[in-house]
Amino acid sequence: MKKLEIIIRPEKFEDLKKILVDMKVSGMNISNIMGYGNQMGYVEQYRGVVYNVNLVPKMKVEVIVRDAKVDTILARIAEVLPTGNVGDGKVFVYECLDAMRIRTGAKGEEAL
Repeated sequence: MKKLEIIIRPEKFEDLKKILVDMKVSGMNISNIMGYGNQMGYVEQYRGVVYNVNLVPKMKVEVIVRDAKVDTILARIAEVLPTGNVGDGKVFVYECLDAMRIRTGAKGEEAL
């Protein structure tokens, strides 16, 4: 099993959700976050005053998937989500050693 931590633009969430539903991913956790990457934020002017905005709103989606689905999900994300601009986001892939469904005690992939 793998944990995918997907950081995206908020306006791309529905596209990502469709990808995950189409791939039959059984659950997800979503967080509204703020941060910056290579773009280091942006400069905005309001009433003649210049502001440096270095924390940009993003969404973080966390899912646990079977190993066999990881490459397909990553390929679909790379195909559908890019806008071509800096700040499109990143996907981090982690090894998930085990899982347990609390209600039944099922472990491993059976817990998904």
